[in-house]
This record gives sequence, C-alpha cells and structure tokens, in this order.
Amino acid sequence: MIEEVFNKYDVGFISIRESFDTTTPFGKAMIGILSVFAQLERETIIERTRLGMLKRIQDGFWRGGGKIPFVYDYNKDTGILEFNTERKMIFDLMKTLRLQGMSYPQLEAITGLDQAWIQEILNCKTNLGLIPHKGELYKGRHKAAISQEEYDELQIIEENRSHAQRASHYLLSGKIYCAHCGAKYRYQKWGQRIICYCYSQQKSKPQLIRDPNCQNNRLDSFEIEDTFLEQLFEMSLDENKFNDTFDLAQADVQSELNTRLEEVQNQITNLINCMSKGIVIDDMKKRVDELALERDRITKTLEEEKRKGIKGVTSYESIKNLSKIWNQLEFTEQRNVVESLIDKVVVDKKKLKIYWKISNA
Repeated sequence: MIEEVFNKYDVGFISIRESFDTTTPFGKAMIGILSVFAQLERETIIERTRLGMLKRIQDGFWRGGGKIPFVYDYNKDTGILEFNTERKMIFDLMKTLRLQGMSYPQLEAITGLDQAWIQEILNCKTNLGLIPHKGELYKGRHKAAISQEEYDELQIIEENRSHAQRASHYLLSGKIYCAHCGAKYRYQKWGQRIICYCYSQQKSKPQLIRDPNCQNNRLDSFEIEDTFLEQLFEMSLDENKFNDTFDLAQADVQSELNTRLEEVQNQITNLINCMSKGIVIDDMKKRVDELALERDRITKTLEEEKRKGIKGVTSYESIKNLSKIWNQLEFTEQRNVVESLIDKVVVDKKKLKIYWKISNA
C-alpha cells in the first residue's frame, strides 16, 4: 500500500501506536528496513515448509493437500494413502480392459468417466507405490495398485497410440520422401493451408536432416494427396490400368536392383585392380568380401523378382470400388489402404513418383 498507493499520490503514513511516519526521512528508512525483514521472514517460512514437505515425502508419507490420486483416499491420522475400495475396482477393470487392447473411447462408454481422466488415472505413477515430487520419484508407504510389469505394458500401449495418432493425422504421413536428399517430408499447417516440405529444411529436428542446403519444393498437401488418389481411382476403374501400374512398379524394383548390382560390381572390380597393382589399404579385402555378399544378396533378390511375376500387394477385386466408396470410409480405413498399397511417394521439385508395393500376394 505504501509503495504502490500512498507514495504514488504523495500521501504519508503515520501510525499512532508505532513510530512510523513516512513523511520523514527516518520514518521512510524504518519502513524500508521492516519490509526487508518481513520479506526475509516470509521466504524463511516458505523454505522451511518446502523442506518439511520434502522430508515428509522422503519418509514415504503423502505430501498432503492437492489432488488425491483416483485409486486412493488420504488418511490424515497416518499421513498415508489407502485404497478406496470402489474406485480400486473401477481402476482394475479399466487396467484389464486397456491391457486387452480397448481404446479410451470404449472405456469411457463403459465407465462413464472422461477419456482424458481415464488416461490420467491409468498412467499415474502414484499407482506404483511412488510419490512424484518436482520431477523426482520417492518410495511411498502406500500399497501399489499396479505391478511394474503391467504399468510398463500400459506405457508401451500409450506410446504406440501416440505414434499411431501422429502417423495417421494426415493421409500420407511417413510416406513422402525428398528426391534430392532422401529425407522424409513433413506436414505442417501454414495459416489456412497445410503444406509438405523436406525435413532437411526443418532445423528444429537435426536428427532428420540429410542435407541442410536442400532446396526441394514445398507443396500444398492436396497436390500430393490428389495425385495419389487420382492414380488410385484410375486403377480402381480400369483393371488394365491396375496391371500396367504394377508392371511398371515391378520394373522399377528390378531396375533399381540392377543399378545397385552394377555399382557393387564396379566397386569390387576397382578394389581388386588396386590390390593387383600392389596398392593395399587396411581392411581392403574385408571390404571386397562385404561387397561380394551384397552382390549375392542383390542377385538372389533379383532372381526372385523375376520368378514371382507381376502381382500387386492386393488384388484388383479389393480396390475396384474404391473410387465410389472412398469418401464413406473412416480415416483409419483410408490409412490402411495407403499402408497396403504405397511404399513411398518421392517429390522432385514439382514432379511426384509413387512407388507401389510389390509382393507375392
């Protein structure tokens, strides 16, 4: 009040009982000294409270106050969390169903609890018999509601769910690559647009950068997705187009294998020539042996590709109606089609090349 109100309007503070008079220099000094000691006392109390709470937690007692975990009640007499029988039964049901593969929306329908709350309940570390505090975990005196093995399984399910959500948010997530540097393309909102661009141009994720100088084009997401859908729908309406597409796809596979086979053979020849001329470098023979093994693997794969004939990863019958029903499919079903048909989409400036999956199916 003195600092923010009285002084601002040139108002003095005079106390009848104490010798406070801010209209004099001595009075102002006294108020300043008392303020410093009051602040010191306040901070000392806070620090003692924090240390007391930390010592309590280190001894395994619940920290008191705040939100009590769903499965437990707080016993003020003992300072220890105790199971709430009814909520423990609900927790055990949710845990079992989740471990069996049930989704959060399904659990919400069964329990009547909000999905976000169910997620928080199942992933709460207090259920392991621990007490979280400022990023650290302390052994509590309360009983665990879940075993470490079950909790770890829940975390694996949670991680897989997170990856699936990220991958399935856009139709071709994880399938688009840069022709210039080989890095993946990413989706990103740009105002009202959604654009796709090379991860080498995204400096916040250095582990995904292949060439920091990559200048490959940024495209609107619909330019890439529409190209894929156009080709897919053309195949779904024309069986000859379907067969021709996978003819070319397998030809591409064989062409790439032949190109790599030629590169490997040239490397082997160059190394052998160097060795025959008396030029010996450490591990040269080991490198020749490694290349020879790779050459044999490529040759075997190439022979298998030639033997198996031209067949797509799926039959024409299974896609012939896609153009008619595509917009009626759930997004997850559309993603399943993408996963089954596409190996990758390569962006080269404004040109797009789709690599379709080939198998013995």
